[in-house]
Amino acid sequence: MDVGARNNVTFAGLESGPTVLLAHGFGCDQNLWRLVAARLQDQFRLVLFDHVGSGLSDPQAWDPERYSSLQGYADDILELVERLDLTDVVFVGHSVAAMMGVLAVAKDPRRFAKLVLLTPSPCYLDHDDYVGGFTREDVEELLESMESNYLGWSRAMAPRVMGTPDRPQLEDELTESFCRNDPAKARVFARTTFLSDNRADLPRVRIATRVIECLHDTLAPRSVGAYTHEHIAGSDLVTIDSTGHCPQMSAPDQTAAAIASFAAPG
Repeated sequence: MDVGARNNVTFAGLESGPTVLLAHGFGCDQNLWRLVAARLQDQFRLVLFDHVGSGLSDPQAWDPERYSSLQGYADDILELVERLDLTDVVFVGHSVAAMMGVLAVAKDPRRFAKLVLLTPSPCYLDHDDYVGGFTREDVEELLESMESNYLGWSRAMAPRVMGTPDRPQLEDELTESFCRNDPAKARVFARTTFLSDNRADLPRVRIATRVIECLHDTLAPRSVGAYTHEHIAGSDLVTIDSTGHCPQMSAPDQTAAAIASFAAPG
């Protein structure tokens, strides 16, 4: 299958030069990168795509068994960079896509130069002294709500994720993004996202890594950012003075600056 069609690959920015691959999180598509992309396009070659099951990806590529694991998405990323012959890639993954990037570079780092993890969480569930932000009961309730009333869940969840009550237009946009997705596929993606535990994969990363967290994030608290930073050798940690889980929308200037300062050669 042509990965360009499978993942709705698009390009922006420079025709050559440093390559930044932007990967969106759960319930989103590449459009949510547009504010950051506009700020990076004068410096980098940008590659954007939609995960299978999201956005304008090929619906025929959907396989619930493959995408019941984040490794399925990570393998798509590896195939994408190989088929497009991308090299020295700076991979930028938002939310759950951050762990897809971790899995991809851990399995085969050859085509990657750097890794940027934007509001990542290696595990959303609390475990003993690890604070992920959710109990198992929280997640099961979330998944049950999706199952019974996906549109209602979308309208309730988007404001919590975005965290910008002073800018309701951003919450409305995220709600619309959630609602555009096929509910059956979204439920599989949600279960994969919220029940994954990739803490043991963090030490497998062997390339330069930047962790970007928000000052206030209900989905990925700062304890998670600190944990991710501590368990990836040589990584650095940048805290954006912003609220919510989607700083590429709520704080695009700061987010783009944090990416650009790290992604630039040298």
